[in-house]
Amino acid sequence: VQLQASGGGLVQAGGSLRLGCAASGGTLDNYAAGWFRQAPGKEREFVAAIRRSGGTTAYADSVKGRFTISRDNAKNTVYLQMNGLRPEDTAVYYCAVRDRGWGQLAHNYDYWGQGTQVTVSS
Repeated sequence: VQLQASGGGLVQAGGSLRLGCAASGGTLDNYAAGWFRQAPGKEREFVAAIRRSGGTTAYADSVKGRFTISRDNAKNTVYLQMNGLRPEDTAVYYCAVRDRGWGQLAHNYDYWGQGTQVTVSS
């Protein structure tokens, strides 16, 4: 399966962005999905995850209450709605999917998108 992330950009602190991750070459409802991010000079970190059915989600403490992960299996797309953005949210955001289980560990994900840059100015 191939993943294409989109929706990144430059936004002022307090603003919002909605990232999308479109899947092709496979049916997204066969996979749990997650979003990760990597800031310059830092390791990739978990942001949010969602089960295949979409009924259960998980978030990093740093984004809880501000970000929402969702999925539309009919459109083969996973979303990350980001509200209340802060300069420390600046990073390249990656979507990923896995065909077994779900969770926060990046090494358990099987397929990755190319990343989309999010820059939050103060």
